[in-house]
Amino acid sequence: MTENTALLERLGALDTNTISDALDFLELEGATFGLRPLWNCPRIVGRASTVKLGPKQDSKPAIHLISPVIDAVASDDRVLVISGGIEGVSCWGDILANAAKQKNIQGTIIDGFSRDIEGSESINYPLYGRGITMISARNRVIQIDSGCPVQIAGVTVHEDDYVIADRCGSVFIAAEKISQVIDLAEKIDARQTSMVDAVRSGKSVAEVMHDKEFEAIQNSEFQLNSEVHT
Repeated sequence: MTENTALLERLGALDTNTISDALDFLELEGATFGLRPLWNCPRIVGRASTVKLGPKQDSKPAIHLISPVIDAVASDDRVLVISGGIEGVSCWGDILANAAKQKNIQGTIIDGFSRDIEGSESINYPLYGRGITMISARNRVIQIDSGCPVQIAGVTVHEDDYVIADRCGSVFIAAEKISQVIDLAEKIDARQTSMVDAVRSGKSVAEVMHDKEFEAIQNSEFQLNSEVHT
């Protein structure tokens, strides 16, 4: 098993809430708001293949947006992360979903809107974004760049960053911080699991959820927190 595969397995055993908490403790960006499942789809775990879109400024024919990025995918761990969507205009649809499924892409997160949502649902393709529309991107939106840093719901996402998305939303983790984030997230998860068990056993929730219990997580990770910021 490669290091990357092991990290993705560990990330997949967590959820966005726990990863968001770890990012908070480490004072790192990555958690977003508003990028949720566009149908009742599976969660996503993988690494970002970034795409930057923008408004079309002329009438010249252009290669269909996103399709060259899909064609270039050569591994099974990719998540398409797409920025630059226009309010109410689609930047994803049925044909792209089928092409991505054929390439074993793990899912797509768009800071924008999708059409043909039944197409993604019918092939069980995970799709997260801001909403659903029927308005085509044709002659409205073009691909500007790919493999570049993109802004997704206020978070900068780079090619190969780590991605996790579930019913609570979408989170991005910088590749160079992934080990620290997962290490801390696993400890937070264990602590919170023990707190749930304590409540279920009859312990006072006021005592279980006292600030000192959460501070214990942060204090136990003081050395790790210092290392991240050095």
